[in-house]
Amino acid sequence: MIVFGGLMTAQAQTPEVTPADPKAAEVKFEKETHDFGSIPQGTPATYEFVFKNTGKSPLIITNASASCGCTTPDWTKEPIKPGKTGTVKATYNAAAPGPFTKSVTVVSNAKNSQVILYLKGDVKPAEAK
Repeated sequence: MIVFGGLMTAQAQTPEVTPADPKAAEVKFEKETHDFGSIPQGTPATYEFVFKNTGKSPLIITNASASCGCTTPDWTKEPIKPGKTGTVKATYNAAAPGPFTKSVTVVSNAKNSQVILYLKGDVKPAEAK
């Protein structure tokens, strides 16, 4: 009986979900993961993720942050009109040998306000001289 009462109380406290604004911006990336494959140690690797505003209002990227200091993001700073495209460029410094997976979290005013992009690959050690 106590368990049942606890379940009913928990269910009653569930917040209501507010429907998304149908006129809001919406960001759609061509792809959310890029695999560099094998890259040489000490050679930075850069990829540009392309996205489109598929919503009905201008899209504004407010931030793009990397999961570590070894990855540097840059992004389209001006508002992206509906139907237009922009980019999030990420550079991985490839200092340490071995496989890697790094993420860049993109925050915007879109319905899907947070998107996580991934870079992965395998850094091959520099040859001894």
